[in-house]
Amino acid sequence: MNGNPHFLTYVKILRALFVFIVVPSLSLADFSGRVNVIDGDTIDVGDVRVRIHGIDAPEKGQTCQSEQNLKWACGEWVNQQVRVRLQGQRATCKRVDTDKYGRAVATCFVNGEDIGRGLVSDGLAFAYRKYSMAYDLDEKGAAVNDRGLHSSRVQDPAQYRKTRAKGRIPPDRNRAIKGNISSSGKRIYHVAGQRFYEQTGINTNKGERWFCSADEAVKAGWRKARR
Repeated sequence: MNGNPHFLTYVKILRALFVFIVVPSLSLADFSGRVNVIDGDTIDVGDVRVRIHGIDAPEKGQTCQSEQNLKWACGEWVNQQVRVRLQGQRATCKRVDTDKYGRAVATCFVNGEDIGRGLVSDGLAFAYRKYSMAYDLDEKGAAVNDRGLHSSRVQDPAQYRKTRAKGRIPPDRNRAIKGNISSSGKRIYHVAGQRFYEQTGINTNKGERWFCSADEAVKAGWRKARR
């Protein structure tokens, strides 16, 4: 090795730069793997759970309304379409962030094609403008041509999530029984696992309540839902 002290000093500086610049960048390196579709905007790439950056797709239980005013399960339809398109494909992703659920927020590609752009362009997802404007024009193009979801009336997925959560999530784990009042004034309680439990919301301003137990609900004048 060159014994020149100036040369040795130069080598040390380069090593320091590698530690402080190159090594931290490894955490932002691309990753790749086979795709397993979770839902319309969430996939596993190898062993990494990925929320696709810049798009938002309908939730699994979300419905849309056709021009003939017929409701259809657009959320599940999107999941199936994305699964047909991506399941088992090999994707390469560039991490943008990590969300509050610990998922990698990333832009991903299959065969060189941007997954997010493809889904938005074909009307299977919306541009999530709150986080990125990258697919704004792609969504506008899909809307003009009535592609996919744009051929129906669909609630914004983010707004749907807010509506679904309001009055439907127990205030705490010990008060999970829903005391609902029907349109005819009947007091009916729902327990987890029953058919209409998830979709039933509780409005305390109308006199509806949360209960700790079935006995508490019965004593207060509620009867159990039949299904």
